Amino acid sequence: MHKPDSQAIPLTLAVVTLAGCATASLDLAPPASDRPWQPETTASGEIVPGAASKPAPAIRPSDYTLPANTALAFVSPPAALDATHAYTLPELIDLAESTNPLTRIAWNDARNAALAAGIARSSYLPYISAAAMGGYQNGHSATSTALGTLGANTSTHGTVSVLSLQWLLFDFGERAGIVDAAEQVSVAANIGFTAVHQKIIHEVSIAFYRYQAARSRATTVQQAMRNADAVLAAARSRYQRGIGTVVEVAQATQNRAQTNLATVQAQGAETDAYLALVTAIGISPLSKPRIVEMPARPLSPAMRGSIEQIVERAIASRPDVLAAYAVERASQARVKAAEAGYMPKVFLSAFTSYASGGSAITAIPPIGQQPPTVNLNGYRYGASVFLGVTVPIYDGGVRSAVLAQARNDADSASARLTRAKEESVRQVVVSQSALESSLAAYDAASALAEAAQTTYDAAFAAYSKGVGTVTEANLAQNQLLLARNASADAYNGALAAAATLALATGSVGAAGH
Repeated sequence: MHKPDSQAIPLTLAVVTLAGCATASLDLAPPASDRPWQPETTASGEIVPGAASKPAPAIRPSDYTLPANTALAFVSPPAALDATHAYTLPELIDLAESTNPLTRIAWNDARNAALAAGIARSSYLPYISAAAMGGYQNGHSATSTALGTLGANTSTHGTVSVLSLQWLLFDFGERAGIVDAAEQVSVAANIGFTAVHQKIIHEVSIAFYRYQAARSRATTVQQAMRNADAVLAAARSRYQRGIGTVVEVAQATQNRAQTNLATVQAQGAETDAYLALVTAIGISPLSKPRIVEMPARPLSPAMRGSIEQIVERAIASRPDVLAAYAVERASQARVKAAEAGYMPKVFLSAFTSYASGGSAITAIPPIGQQPPTVNLNGYRYGASVFLGVTVPIYDGGVRSAVLAQARNDADSASARLTRAKEESVRQVVVSQSALESSLAAYDAASALAEAAQTTYDAAFAAYSKGVGTVTEANLAQNQLLLARNASADAYNGALAAAATLALATGSVGAAGH
């Protein structure tokens, strides 16, 4: 029988232990699909990697809530606003552009793209590096001789320093293509930065107009409430004078209750629209900016324009079209860079080095005339310069695949540019049509509001004089409320449609808009 190898058992245990390390990490996952996860936490409630701090309950109901991390229980303070100032739409847009996190993200993306272009341009410069290393070695030896024990101590130390230079002198346009592509990507990122601002301007404008519409509805329903009170007072007066009936009073009371419900709903819609505006600005929901009440002004005839001129302007200035064009240019530059990969490259390489060292040998005891200590020191330096050419011969089809990918990307970029132009035309046509419909709706709603006001005045006067009926007065009052709401909605809807058309044409951020 052979004795077992003394190292076999420890080696086997080590292998088994290492094999179990990977599967042991399953303790980090939830224990079962139908059991809650009980994470390991710090004293502040922060979830940290580790096995479950306590076993999951086996009996339902189970708690699927997560522990609270007190370090995250921090809300950004409200924006510094002037509580006595009513903010206009341009001021709200300026506030959004300076505080909305999306603008900073887009700015950082543009800066990163610019840095990438700088990195690409740095490939024209030489690459210089320096390296240095040092070492020390010590040893002792002893030998028994007829003369006794002979001992020696040896020590060696030294340093090596190298300064090298690598410079690609000519590459038939490969670096130029890479730089051009990076610069076009930077242009696309800058266009994206502008597009984010345009989107924020549009969202704030739409939210502002919707809030103004909700505010107009709240004002209108307040007037409707006063009209309902007037009808109810007239019904009660008629009843007290013996010319009215209880049914009339009940109908007028019901009409007032319905108007009161409409008041509550209008106030809730105004609050929701206000919060939506604050959200669009990008400030804390706890902020309470005062919003100026937009005065009613005639809609400009310039809002109606030639669709052909609008389309031409949109294609020339829309961010998505301009960005798609820049991406197409970048893709074409990458094709040139990939084609240059088949060409030779001329390079310059140089380096200089310096090495120094020393050794000391101590012999104990000295023998004959041999000194007990020997010290040796020396150094060496040198420099070399090479000018060479590299010629790619075979790479297993890597360059061919890279060139094919670049050409495919260029073809896709051209298709995306065509698609962006077509989509811009579609959006402009749709937005222009919506604006025309909104303007027509506003004209119709304004005429309806005037007619409804005349009808209500006549119906209320007739009922107060005992000629008309309470039903006619209530109906006229409700129709007037609907007509005024329709007029307010159509007015602000036309302004919102104009903002959407400006976004579709790429002119939403122009000065004066």
